Amino acid sequence: MTTGYLLLEDGTVFRGRSVGADGAAFGEAVFTTAMTGYQETVTDPSYAEQLVCFTAPMVGNYGVSDERDESDRPHARAILMRQLGGQEWAEWLKQRGLVALEEIDTRALVLCLRESGAMRAVAVASEEQLSVAEALEAVREQPLMEGQALVAQVSSRESYVFAETGSPRVAVVDYGSKRSILRRLAASGAAVTVFPHSAEVDELEDFDGVVLSNGPGDPEPLHAETETVRELLGKVPVLGICLGHQLVGLAIGHETFKLPFGHRGANHPVLEKQSGRVLVTSQNHGFAVRATDAEQATHVSLYDGTVEGFDFPELKARSVQFHPEAGPGPHDAWPILDRWVEELRPW
Repeated sequence: MTTGYLLLEDGTVFRGRSVGADGAAFGEAVFTTAMTGYQETVTDPSYAEQLVCFTAPMVGNYGVSDERDESDRPHARAILMRQLGGQEWAEWLKQRGLVALEEIDTRALVLCLRESGAMRAVAVASEEQLSVAEALEAVREQPLMEGQALVAQVSSRESYVFAETGSPRVAVVDYGSKRSILRRLAASGAAVTVFPHSAEVDELEDFDGVVLSNGPGDPEPLHAETETVRELLGKVPVLGICLGHQLVGLAIGHETFKLPFGHRGANHPVLEKQSGRVLVTSQNHGFAVRATDAEQATHVSLYDGTVEGFDFPELKARSVQFHPEAGPGPHDAWPILDRWVEELRPW
């Protein structure tokens, strides 16, 4: 195994040992604080174009399984770990062409990202393949995450039925949907049909409810998707999750902005304002909705006070920035999906 490195756009280098595929992977360096769910993280489409640092001290210690995949392929560009937990995980990464480094000083890397914010970066399996000087020049030529519309590269190309039987009938607009969202909807009894990100209003409005899924990138450039959501509001009950929440905010007239280093992990505390309960939630987002009316926010982050949920009863719309399906993560927010499905039923 060779010695590789992670290079940040500010010139900081973190050395590590290559345990994945050869080559170099460019993207935005981010970190997740989840202690488990490494396979789910890597296959989550919301991690498209990102180099993921795990803060957990060991990653890969309980193997791999196809049933844990959140999509049909990995979407993270590279994996950064303190210690590799098992050879099965290393082989999984290598077979799928992912650059992966262990023996990275993840504590120092996370402190760097917290101080300076998420940065453009490159993970290189071997310095013999790409020198640091050449890599730095290439990194600084990469586009920033702001302004990147990425949903088209991760969304399904055609509509398909995920769960044929059940009630109510729910449409999911796939901006990069995790399979666990579809599974939770089906487990709640719903019949589930998935549509690509480009779905039109007339394809969706006859369903009992519409879920706007999670997805990668900046929500602001998604003008066509935002307009579709705007036209849906008031016609059919809508539930937005993660990127879907941000699109609801944009459709209502709010603004979105980039967080310094994002919220990623399975241990993020969120205040449910109506009940006063604190939900421990699963999160993965680098952008947030800017609050304009405190009464509209149903949930807020206890880390930084950002908006974590909306409810617009007159428009039949609500949304959450976190992941109520929690795949992976604690199940505090499971009732949000269950209650929404139950409310759609005609009896």
